[in-house]
Amino acid sequence: MPVPTVPADPRSRLRAADADRELVHQILSAAMERGSLSLSEYEERSGKAVVAKTFGELDELTDDLPVGQLGVPMPFVGETTVSRVQPASGRSPVQNRLALMSGVEVRGNVTVADTLNAEAIMGAVDIDLREAEFTAPVLTIRCAAIMGGIDITVPPDVGVDVGGWAVMGGFGGKASGPGAPGAPTIRVVGFALMGAVEVKRKERKPHS
Repeated sequence: MPVPTVPADPRSRLRAADADRELVHQILSAAMERGSLSLSEYEERSGKAVVAKTFGELDELTDDLPVGQLGVPMPFVGETTVSRVQPASGRSPVQNRLALMSGVEVRGNVTVADTLNAEAIMGAVDIDLREAEFTAPVLTIRCAAIMGGIDITVPPDVGVDVGGWAVMGGFGGKASGPGAPGAPTIRVVGFALMGAVEVKRKERKPHS
């Protein structure tokens, strides 16, 4: 008796966008932090995610992972990002920055929500939150620095909690500590593999 064939998922042939590859990097980073992936497995899959062209290629990298338990915000159908707060300014929050052999930044009058994912793979991410609009009491910055660097500058009045780890690199800074009453708290988590994540406090720039 012939075995019935399962029709191929037409989605697997669709071309993926940069936002889709960034989402997979977030899932892989969270899986490694949780212990579901080893360092070598993370490196291998991250490299494949960078060059993946279709959803099918990306799905293969996460099919065996407990995605629902990793705490990565998943987009709704038809959307590339998820905003779980409504900023007073009406701007969409900055949620992802990926530097792949390049440099990217978050600075100026930007809006941030409860999560910001920063990944530097042989590149640099510069995050300056001194003029940012905070829309949640706690902002968690999830970092992955692989042979790259992530610099985070925060204003002096916020609370800072740094909880990442490093292998042949550095993760930390001297910014940890409580903030002023009513000010938001910034949690910095993740890892640095032959790279560095540095968090520092700096006074706000005077307005002219």
